[in-house]
Amino acid sequence: MTNPTSRDYNKASVLDVVLSHAPLTRNQLIELTGLSKATVSRAVEELRADGFVIDGGVDEITGRGRRSTYLDLPGTTGHVAGVSFGVQTTGVLVTDLRGREIHHVTVPTVDHQEVEDAAGWLVDLVARAARSARGPLRQIVVAVPGRVRGGTEIFGPAESMRIFAGSDLHRAVEDLVEAPVLLDSDANAALLGILTDDATVKNAALFSVSTILNFAGCTDHELVRGSTPTFGDIGVLSSGTGDENLDELLSTRGLLRFARKRGLDLERIEDLWQRPHTKAPYAEVLQAFTTAVVTAVSVVAVTLDPESVYFVGRLRPLVDVVLPQVRERLDQNLPAVPDIRTGPHQIGLSTAQGAVYACLAIAQERLRDAVLSARRQSQAAVQAAAPAF
Repeated sequence: MTNPTSRDYNKASVLDVVLSHAPLTRNQLIELTGLSKATVSRAVEELRADGFVIDGGVDEITGRGRRSTYLDLPGTTGHVAGVSFGVQTTGVLVTDLRGREIHHVTVPTVDHQEVEDAAGWLVDLVARAARSARGPLRQIVVAVPGRVRGGTEIFGPAESMRIFAGSDLHRAVEDLVEAPVLLDSDANAALLGILTDDATVKNAALFSVSTILNFAGCTDHELVRGSTPTFGDIGVLSSGTGDENLDELLSTRGLLRFARKRGLDLERIEDLWQRPHTKAPYAEVLQAFTTAVVTAVSVVAVTLDPESVYFVGRLRPLVDVVLPQVRERLDQNLPAVPDIRTGPHQIGLSTAQGAVYACLAIAQERLRDAVLSARRQSQAAVQAAAPAF
């Protein structure tokens, strides 16, 4: 097969813009690609013949002239599924290749004792969410509470998910679907969601403070993954309070144990900030949590130099409670304090959204490669045919 020509690259550029901005008019396509009207028109017709582009409606008339036809992706290009597989809650979000939601489901996580049972349950959830989707499933990304290497191998999962350590979960899910499957940490997925929604974020750190403490970082707007399983295992470091490590105070299970030992009668971790408590034990728990947050931010501030530090997960409301004191203590200890942020976080769905962004980047790159590697198909190709990638 011959190398891609400039015509192929122009066609791929047009497809990139359609994938990122559809529906859009031809004039918008010309403006965004910087290509000539003739080049864009030729590329659009070839992509239409390949089944990558369809007419998606008509623009309102503005001034004189003809109405502009919107260009869009057909449903036959397929869909992707982002999964947040948590200890408490599992969320599945299915979108088309433009990132538009088709459906989502959020359910309590079932406590499976066998990897194959858990994989079958996850795949059934994906199928449920994708029931109304058209075209093939192109990619699945599953975000888990643990560190992940190579998209397949889980290290340090939550206590109740120890059976998923290693590559068994990846293998079991991939055996059940006709689509590529990747695993990633819930922290990476959450940070990817932030990076996709805010292009101004360059260097940042994120702590997922849920069932376990998980960490992610980015440099120059790109996730940093490290080369060994040690990277991101920040929970093993000392919290600055007694013999407790960071994971014991910045995870729901650890903080719940710590609070109960101090005499607080808590049925669930949310009771810590949603119910009134006896002043002395509550103050002790709050102070220990504050110290752990200060320690965690200090560690990344002096090693990674992030502009921003994010906290997401079930303990995020408690971070909001202690944030003024955290900032005050950091101002005393550090010459420059990063911007510390918490934000809205839908349990199950926010992380699944980040997983979808990962899916889209992979699927869209694969689609672009297919355009560059394939020779122009026959003009007699069926318009509704699914793209061959």
